[in-house]
Amino acid sequence: QVQLVESGGGLVQAGGSLRLSCAASGRAFSSYTMGWFRQAPGKAREFVAAIMWNGGNTYADSVKGRFTISRDNAKNTVYLQMNSLKPEDTSVYYCAARYLGGYGVSTNNYNYWGQGTQVTVSS
Repeated sequence: QVQLVESGGGLVQAGGSLRLSCAASGRAFSSYTMGWFRQAPGKAREFVAAIMWNGGNTYADSVKGRFTISRDNAKNTVYLQMNSLKPEDTSVYYCAARYLGGYGVSTNNYNYWGQGTQVTVSS
């Protein structure tokens, strides 16, 4: 049983930055691969980034070089630092968890999901 709560979304101008946080419940946070996904209105949920339980990470091509995923196991929290934001980054962002999983680039790879936080980038 894992519960995830995202925060940190908001409205920014193109070129700006935001840091999203996802706070997780449970005692075995360090054993979970954590992912970030995003979903724009009328679109399917899209992979953004993931960080494995062993520290490895991967990114979607659309955000590579601009976003950074990290985790603080002592705080049961995963972060997504978003720099050089573009209007196309506008979406609801969700965090997800998978126990001892690989990176996972599909929604089907993850078992637990947060409620989402809105990110809007204006031009």
